Amino acid sequence: MLWVKAFHIISVITWFAALFYLPRLFVYHAMSEDKPSIERFKVMERKLYRGIMTPSMILAVVLGTWMVVDAWAFYQTQYWLHAKLALIVPLLAYHFYCGRLVQIFKSDNNTRSDVFYRWFNEFPVLILIAVVILVVVKPF
Repeated sequence: MLWVKAFHIISVITWFAALFYLPRLFVYHAMSEDKPSIERFKVMERKLYRGIMTPSMILAVVLGTWMVVDAWAFYQTQYWLHAKLALIVPLLAYHFYCGRLVQIFKSDNNTRSDVFYRWFNEFPVLILIAVVILVVVKPF
């Protein structure tokens, strides 16, 4: 089970790296005005979302589920884990909304400013802080 845990942590780190970077690409894409830059950002966003972000998310969820199911008798009374799992739901919604934004940029239909994406980029930071505190401190 330690191997599963190790690869879960690796996939979570990779997923969060992509969750932080993709919205930053949206910032730069929203600021771009020349065709070559816009096309370059479309390719970067698609490759990051499909090639790194989504596979990392799937692996993190599968391995995390594996660990919880394997030790459910223990985890069912660990309320910090219930809170952590509850925080994963909006994080998954954020992930899929990022995918929607990739499609919006791909079709040149973005109407939001770079300032919106700068604020949008902060959401996963809040989830990360809360999850790390829950996992390490186990406050309840």
